[in-house]
Amino acid sequence: MPMTDALFSAVTDTPSQHRDEAQRARANGDELAALAHLIAAEALDAHAAGAISDGAARIAMVATGYFMKGDHTSAQRWYELALNLDAAQAAAWQNLAAIHTTAGRDDIADHCRDRAYALQRVYVESSGEPVRRVLLLCAGRSAGNVPFDLLVPTPHNARIKYAIDYAQPYEDALLPPFDVVFNVIGDADIASPLQTRVERFARAVSRPVLNVPERVSATRRDRLPALLHGLDGVQTAPCIRIEAADAHAQARIDSAGLKLPLLVRPVATHGGEGLVRCDTPVELEAALAAQSGPFYVSAFRDTRDADDSYRKYRVVFVDRKPYPYHLAISPHWMVHYFSAGMEGVRWKLDEEARFLADPAAALGERAAKAIAAIGQRLDLDYAGVDFTLLPDGSVFVFEANATMLVHRERAGGELAHKNDYVQRIADAFEAMMHARVGAPRGAA
Repeated sequence: MPMTDALFSAVTDTPSQHRDEAQRARANGDELAALAHLIAAEALDAHAAGAISDGAARIAMVATGYFMKGDHTSAQRWYELALNLDAAQAAAWQNLAAIHTTAGRDDIADHCRDRAYALQRVYVESSGEPVRRVLLLCAGRSAGNVPFDLLVPTPHNARIKYAIDYAQPYEDALLPPFDVVFNVIGDADIASPLQTRVERFARAVSRPVLNVPERVSATRRDRLPALLHGLDGVQTAPCIRIEAADAHAQARIDSAGLKLPLLVRPVATHGGEGLVRCDTPVELEAALAAQSGPFYVSAFRDTRDADDSYRKYRVVFVDRKPYPYHLAISPHWMVHYFSAGMEGVRWKLDEEARFLADPAAALGERAAKAIAAIGQRLDLDYAGVDFTLLPDGSVFVFEANATMLVHRERAGGELAHKNDYVQRIADAFEAMMHARVGAPRGAA
């Protein structure tokens, strides 16, 4: 049956239209588009005749081809046609949600995600004979999950992704067998509302659980200063969480003793999304007025070094042990590796290489001990910290949590030398899982 969903208009495509488009695509040398239109024509013929057909699933496969190529406009068109013909395709809804999220259409993305997880909460990725089965506790409603592709690779592992925020408690008992649980709900803003649910799940299972939920919740931005308080050589910025930008918001800021300049950002955001620096009362008033939900206000500290550059180091903790990941050096106070202008600048890459090769020497003894102490205080099986080095040898922490992205660089590229250090992180995580699981039960 065709779907009835306010998100899409009814199907008006006809088989003849798609056959005509197939001819035009072939004439233009676009064989993929020609094949897609022919599949659509066959599917629409079958649909009109009321025949059982895999046409909708085949159209969704075409859409996925475009999606994987990064052509989201074409992918969206084909996913919508596929779902109009057969709405019971969870993966199609998931990918359509990703397309809308990328385009900033969050309300539509949420709708698509709801449709996907209403159909299916468990997704199994397994092939061959994996050494273990890893249950990944995920948040389906948000992007607050730990990036796990490097840490839990397939086919070495079978991955069982469980959108626990969409699942009813009785569904926990229906999960396929697993050897270890990795709680990948790493954003404390997302994790906190789910903490009771996830804690109940963790207590009920007999297998090891990585990143227990109460430790994740402790890393929330406004809780982090208290969590790290008392560690020698560690400094943080005061931070408060405000639930709404109402008439009392300014009073909350004043009562917390926060003074300009300040940073304002929505909760559950990373990578500078929505982050605003406010140097004047007018800028702060505008930033507060722009908030549509809960947000953080924190003190801004100018950590510019003597060479007029800003530095952000990232260290990842696996089983509480530190592993260097990168150093970004930027002329701007909001430092991100992708926008710092690292590639093509030899002195920056050389400085990063020295940090990766010998973090203790690059940071100094006091800072190295401080970073190690942060790993112990976070007490997470996987986490990371972004920080900079202060003139007195201490570290200033920007954030520390479980959502830290680690990925390999392009082989043969200018940053390929970093892959040795990325592999050390992957190897450490594999060793930790092996130690925790022991001898896994039979292959999946």
